[in-house]
Amino acid sequence: MHKQELIKPYKGNSCKREQVELMFNRIARTYDALNHTLAWGIDKRWRKQAIDSLKPYAPKHILDIATGTGDFALLAAKRLKPESIVGADISEGMMNVGREKVHREGLDNVIRFVNEDCTQMSFADNSFDAVTSAYGVRNFEHLDDALREMHRVLKPSGRLAIVELCTPNRFPMKQLFALYARVVMPLIGRIVSRDNSAYTYLPMSMEAFPQGEVMKGILEKAGFKDVKFRRFTFGISTLYQATK
Repeated sequence: MHKQELIKPYKGNSCKREQVELMFNRIARTYDALNHTLAWGIDKRWRKQAIDSLKPYAPKHILDIATGTGDFALLAAKRLKPESIVGADISEGMMNVGREKVHREGLDNVIRFVNEDCTQMSFADNSFDAVTSAYGVRNFEHLDDALREMHRVLKPSGRLAIVELCTPNRFPMKQLFALYARVVMPLIGRIVSRDNSAYTYLPMSMEAFPQGEVMKGILEKAGFKDVKFRRFTFGISTLYQATK
């Protein structure tokens, strides 16, 4: 079991999956604006770089895991021009916001949303040219199972692109970010989202999530090859790339 699997948004005996679903349903309407504010808008650049890493492979059918409100799926549709994108998530509240955004952009014929448990997905083997996930895998209750499922639904030679938040490990960014994440982030999160736990859970989940070489090893264990990672902005975010 990985340390991040033990970190839950709320107190109580319910499993992490149930708590994560409840949390995202609660904060769905404020999620986009608050996240962009807390990341100073830099997250938009991170997402573009992650999507652009797939351009050489021109994927036609994409699965976006933990799609949330569909930001990553929308960006992929615009920059990669695939035939179809499936956005999968356990939070209907988040996906309902995503459906509204997709409809406004006129992309209903490209992007669809489905409620899926990432550890037991209903898709057939070898279904997608690419699997993506942006800032969602740290919320998985069973990381290894989810990664094996991602590998299963990818076509042979299909590409994986995961971009995830992490904590800087060098002075002075490590100390500055710790202060921001533990004090400023929870305060703003409580005020805007009115959820006292969601933005306390966020920095805790970041600190607990396996990073760099450790995450590379976990991806290789799940069956992926040619695993690479690239850090953004002093190590606040990391892009993991791999092939089936």
